[in-house]
Amino acid sequence: MKTICYPERAEWPALLARPHLDVASLRATVDEVLQDVKARGDEAVLDYEERFDHVRPASLAVTPGEVEEAVARVPRELKEAMRVAEHNIAAFHAAQRFESRRVETAPGVVCWQKAVPIERVGLYIPGGTAPLFSTVLMLAVPARLAGCREVVLCTPPDREGRVHPAILYAARLAGVNRIFKAGGVQAIGAMAYGTESVPKVYKIFGPGNQYVMAAKQQVSLHDVAIDMPAGPSEVAVVADAKASPAFVAADLLSQAEHGADSQVLLVTTSESLLRAVQIEVERQLALLPRRELASRSLAHSRLVLVRSLDEAIDLVNEYAPEHLILETEDYASLAARVTNAGSVFMGPYTPESAGDYASGTNHTLPTSGYAKAYSGVNLDSFVRKITFQEISPEGIRRIGPAIEQMAAGEQLDAHRNAVTVRLDYLKQMQQ
Repeated sequence: MKTICYPERAEWPALLARPHLDVASLRATVDEVLQDVKARGDEAVLDYEERFDHVRPASLAVTPGEVEEAVARVPRELKEAMRVAEHNIAAFHAAQRFESRRVETAPGVVCWQKAVPIERVGLYIPGGTAPLFSTVLMLAVPARLAGCREVVLCTPPDREGRVHPAILYAARLAGVNRIFKAGGVQAIGAMAYGTESVPKVYKIFGPGNQYVMAAKQQVSLHDVAIDMPAGPSEVAVVADAKASPAFVAADLLSQAEHGADSQVLLVTTSESLLRAVQIEVERQLALLPRRELASRSLAHSRLVLVRSLDEAIDLVNEYAPEHLILETEDYASLAARVTNAGSVFMGPYTPESAGDYASGTNHTLPTSGYAKAYSGVNLDSFVRKITFQEISPEGIRRIGPAIEQMAAGEQLDAHRNAVTVRLDYLKQMQQ
């Protein structure tokens, strides 16, 4: 990891640069696959499964029998762990339910909102370097709570044409309706356009590699909504001299092992802690099965020494990390000053992996600085808000003249006339 000591603010943009992901270079390849899936449906998806995942499933759909067989293969301890996580995720997201209020904006003018679930949503669950069954819970549980009528899940099969058992168990636990053996760009295309087997959805959620991300961006331009723009995973840790080097190193490595393009950042006011973390990272890294991936991630990560915690919080707010861990003595007051982050982890006993799995918060979060403008996935991600208004005769008399003046000011005479005919009618009724 590169060490930077006391950088000036003018140096921050270069210091905080993410690993560059050139999605533009993938667009031609991605578009070719998407258009083929759009034109040929299931046959194209199966062809790409054979080409990229090296298996041609007899059917794209996962059968109830396959689900039952998979459930039986999941160890009891893992099932229990997933039930704990599901309970906590449901408890946290259920508290986010929207409560509608009728507002009388003027006498006789009543407005309100209603939250309506997105009827059909698509979840993409990667199955490459790690089977992300936790992401099934993070996406399907709030979709269920929101009341989505149909929850469709796509995930790549293994070389034997089977879906990882833990993914299928999580899907059943969380209430997924239909599961399909499809990965990569072809899965995104199938959910965006619909095929003979896979229904067209209205919004696609979930992480993926650079091809999946490029595909999501392309289909979002015309065909379907997506959860958020996303890039490689990342974490920033703010620590002082009282922090545990072992805890900090473990937190950095827990994110670095996601992939070679992940990025981790330590911002500290203590030079002695920085040196101790360097040593501890090397010690813990040597013990990790995924140390090669983590090492590649660490190559473009940073250890940053700053003069004060004020400077530290300014720097991480500029970075806008997906995950922000505060391992300082007075972490609560520091947390109150966070303005840009996907999810914040406070204190020495709150590792980022808690949010990844079982604390209850969602782990589908904005990356690449998008935390400045986007929220992580939450219950609202699965609903739409429809506004209603009802205006009485008294109400249109009160606000009608203002509407007429504004419409005339914009030279939209038909808009003005829609009010004028009503006001004229009410005048006639009074005579």
